[in-house]
Amino acid sequence: MTGAVRTFLADDEPIARAGLRRLLAQLPGIEVVGEAADGLAAVERIDALRPDLVLLDIRMPGLPGTEVVARLAHRPAVIFTTAHAAHAVTAFELGAVDYLLKPFGAPRLAAAIERARAALGRTEEVAPLDRLRETLEDGPLTRLYVRSGTAIVPVPVAAVRWFEADGDYVVAHADRTHVLTVSLAALEQRLDPARFTRIHRTHIVNLDQVATFRRHGKGGMVAELRDGTRLAVSRARAQALRGRGV
Repeated sequence: MTGAVRTFLADDEPIARAGLRRLLAQLPGIEVVGEAADGLAAVERIDALRPDLVLLDIRMPGLPGTEVVARLAHRPAVIFTTAHAAHAVTAFELGAVDYLLKPFGAPRLAAAIERARAALGRTEEVAPLDRLRETLEDGPLTRLYVRSGTAIVPVPVAAVRWFEADGDYVVAHADRTHVLTVSLAALEQRLDPARFTRIHRTHIVNLDQVATFRRHGKGGMVAELRDGTRLAVSRARAQALRGRGV
């Protein structure tokens, strides 16, 4: 986008807001147009000021940051800020422009702002705030929003054959692989349990993509997918699947 990025800060800690103002002042093309120290004030002022970008804390009095997003009529780009690593889960990577885990420094903030500039400069099929609202809604996820270069593209969850834990990340195996910044346990909570099931501590499989479950070894089992992929099923998960009539 051209011109200054009109930016709003929402954080209940005055020291945190002051630190953000100081860091943002070092970046070109940023104009801080307002602040709020609680969730209710944030909704009112964001809708009134209509900023391009909101840096939004998760834990605030009145309303949490996630509820602020749900109530906004205006649709800015959103960067979450949080001191709690447990909050850096599905919605942030899949819906928000970025998230910042406190304490963060100038380089990390600058990278997030550049992502926001890129997002604001694109015409996308689904607006960033609508992506975020979708990932925050109750019920199973129907789409993932994954990064492809500088773009964010939707991937239907039904198109994913299986999810694989890779350290602190998850790899979604669809027509191509996509890396998600989310734990497998957090993602599992947002998947449809009628379609996706955990078969191992490192794997969640799409049951619609399973050709067969075969016995393997003593009490073991292997899931054979329609594309020929073979995934080990842990003994505990094998027992659970047998209980479901597999």
